[in-house]
Amino acid sequence: MNESVSTEIENKPAKTKKNRSILFAVLAAIGASACCVGPLVLLTLGISGAWIGYLTAMEDYRLYFMGITALFLFLAFRQLYLKPQVCEPGKSCADPNVIRNQRIIFWVVSVLLVILMAFPWYAPLFY
Repeated sequence: MNESVSTEIENKPAKTKKNRSILFAVLAAIGASACCVGPLVLLTLGISGAWIGYLTAMEDYRLYFMGITALFLFLAFRQLYLKPQVCEPGKSCADPNVIRNQRIIFWVVSVLLVILMAFPWYAPLFY
């Protein structure tokens, strides 16, 4: 019983690094698109007010957020593809299904983030 608990603890750092990189990339992309997507979402939900106009003040920081997003996506890509997997047999990181699922999630999130970050360029099509 102690062995199963210790193997779960040993597997967490590599898995956590991948998950953290993707999480931070998502947060940075939300920050990058807050100036444009935020007001549109709030208006769609029926929330309005003069204060919504202040969200456009973040537009000056959009490129910084996009750079941070790209950095974290690169770090997640590096963990999934470029860094050699050092795993003992029997651990979850040695399971090809786990690695495949992590890569699928990475690509789905990456595509969604690119769509979210590019929103200011195709947003005029919705007006």
